Amino acid sequence: VQLVESGGGLVQTGGSLRLSCAASRSISGIVMMAWYRQGPGKQREFVAQISSGGTAIYADAVKGRFTISRDNAYNTMYLQMNSLKPEDTAVYYCQANYGGAYWGQGTQVTVSS
Repeated sequence: VQLVESGGGLVQTGGSLRLSCAASRSISGIVMMAWYRQGPGKQREFVAQISSGGTAIYADAVKGRFTISRDNAYNTMYLQMNSLKPEDTAVYYCQANYGGAYWGQGTQVTVSS
């Protein structure tokens, strides 16, 4: 499975972005997909995950501000990010668990104060 993220960019505090993760194959059979992020000088951390049935789990740091979703018809997963804060600045990666963990190349999100 190849994954390609897009939608990152520079936004001011309080702004919004929507990230996309396009898969090279059908995602309907992929039980779990997730978003992770790695801020400057930090380890990669979990952001959110979504099951094939649509059940979502969020990290406490983004709960209430971020929404994960997936569209099996378009083989794409999304991350809607609202009320962005400078501490959300990071490279965001999508992950798919399909007989192993597959990762995208990442997309940069920068939130200015």
